[in-house]
Amino acid sequence: MKRRLLILLLGITGCSAHIPPPFPSAVDTGFAFALIGDTPYGALEALALDAMIEEMNREELAFVIHVGDITSGRGPCTDRWFEARKRQFEKSEHPFVIVPGDNDWVDCHRSGFDPLSRLDKFRELFHSGDQSLGERTIELERQAGRHARYREHVRWIAADVLFVGVNVQGSNNNLGRTAEMDAEHRERMAAVLAWLEDSRRLAERRSLAGMLVFAQADPDFEGKVGRRSDGFAGFRNALRDLALSFGKPILFAHGDAHFYKFDQPIADPVTGQPLRNFTRVIVFGSPQTRWIRVNIDLSSPQIFRLSPVLRPPER
Repeated sequence: MKRRLLILLLGITGCSAHIPPPFPSAVDTGFAFALIGDTPYGALEALALDAMIEEMNREELAFVIHVGDITSGRGPCTDRWFEARKRQFEKSEHPFVIVPGDNDWVDCHRSGFDPLSRLDKFRELFHSGDQSLGERTIELERQAGRHARYREHVRWIAADVLFVGVNVQGSNNNLGRTAEMDAEHRERMAAVLAWLEDSRRLAERRSLAGMLVFAQADPDFEGKVGRRSDGFAGFRNALRDLALSFGKPILFAHGDAHFYKFDQPIADPVTGQPLRNFTRVIVFGSPQTRWIRVNIDLSSPQIFRLSPVLRPPER
């Protein structure tokens, strides 16, 4: 029987966590985890995701991170669909962590649902406790205090790396559609920016070796999408400031674009050259059902080593 990874995590500010054996020197060498997102968008992809979860279950992984979008831009946004996804994710033998995507709430108005009610349902199903999903769980720290409603904002420490999840969305981050949604955008982004800043302070206080930030949205680093109101400007600035201030390797993982990409999209404001400590990865998405293996190697200056798993899951 395959050895299972045991992850010791204390999800409190100032926590220190590591992954003990079976990785012989986990703190010194590293571990692996999976990145997925933008799946499933329908019944056939749900079947493919079942097969992919079975495939990942056969791997030595510390956990699985899903960057959101568990339905298409036209739904279904029903309780039944979301509850089925909850049961599906619980089949993961590895701890399973997810943040919401725009298809999961922002865009549900397209099929007659109230976006905020869908976000509340998502929180109820996937963020109600302080544990991950999955057969084996890890403890998560959730945003508290005056931003406590944003329970989807999570973090945990594994080995010497801080993992931080935030609710930043496609569809212009829910800005520019209605006055009510514009207010939602402002309140949520205040929580996002506070969470990122608090996480930076935690990482610096603990002298951690690196950070991984994950969200659904492609924040348009390239400026390709012309908008009168840019729902991502504050987030892009916060990521740049985080990279400049922290100075150590940061991997930003997101979905939304549905194709794999690995680059360094933020320029140093002084030199104009890419910030070498900030790397972005876009996960695979519908109609592809693929996952990315990420190895943490603390002996490497860059820490993060990515290996897209291109083999289709067995069906």
